Amino acid sequence: MTHPLLSISKEVQAAFDNNQPVVALESTIISHGMPYPKNVEMAKTVEQIIRDNGAVPATIAIMDGKFKIGLEAEDLELLATAENVAKVSRRDLANVFATKQIGATTVATTMIGAKLAGIKVFVTGGIGGVHRGYEDHMDVSADLEELGQTDVTVVCAGAKAILDLPRTLEYLETKGVPVVGYQTDYLPAFYTRTSEYKLNLRSDSTAEIADMMHYQNELGLTAGILVANPIPEADEIPHEEIDSIITQALKEEKAAGIKGKDSTPFLLGKIVELTEGRSLETNIALVYNNAKVGAQIAADYNKK
Repeated sequence: MTHPLLSISKEVQAAFDNNQPVVALESTIISHGMPYPKNVEMAKTVEQIIRDNGAVPATIAIMDGKFKIGLEAEDLELLATAENVAKVSRRDLANVFATKQIGATTVATTMIGAKLAGIKVFVTGGIGGVHRGYEDHMDVSADLEELGQTDVTVVCAGAKAILDLPRTLEYLETKGVPVVGYQTDYLPAFYTRTSEYKLNLRSDSTAEIADMMHYQNELGLTAGILVANPIPEADEIPHEEIDSIITQALKEEKAAGIKGKDSTPFLLGKIVELTEGRSLETNIALVYNNAKVGAQIAADYNKK
């Protein structure tokens, strides 16, 4: 029986009925991550990549007091163009449902919606994490808490490079979240294929990750699995280039007094400006790459 707070698209419902693999997608990247119409083009391309790799896409948003599991064309257009779309994390969920606002889901809330719908794999760009300067403000993304308590496998290109990467890994370890490098031994740093931070786990095939998901279920473990998938080499921005840009963006953030949930959108926007749009193209490329891997994991898991 469908949860009363879910509205499922025809394509996704047909996938459920026919036991096809489904991959969840967030919607904040559409409403807050890039300009119109590039956001719509990106969203449609990501969905098609998932179809081309053996699964069915389910972009998740909040509309009319429900989780929309899979967006129709008109839903996507509305999300991409409407003003005052709420960026919804766990703390905001009940209020956005109660007030019937249009809400874009973050990593945390996409995981919640996916879990309610029975979707096991979710593809995003990069997760949130522990912000730099943690000792002064204790700013930690709700994404990490959600990964510790919601058993959805999240495919990403690592944590966003603006964050404190070693502290983010420590936090995930404390929460019991397996961080698996897909064909890599080191944590990808979003725009860059690698970092200096070695991971405890590596898988060289999507079938291995699907096996991990199976045993995570069998053991009754409630945490998610984080799959760290490096951006293709041709699309990365080298460390020495992006690090200086991030440092400049952080200085401007501090000068502007930006804090809390406004921090990440400000920094990513500033990095787009400082790279003259190159970082936006890199962001799109890594999402496309994650969609391919996520669809393959979902297809392998569906065979279990």
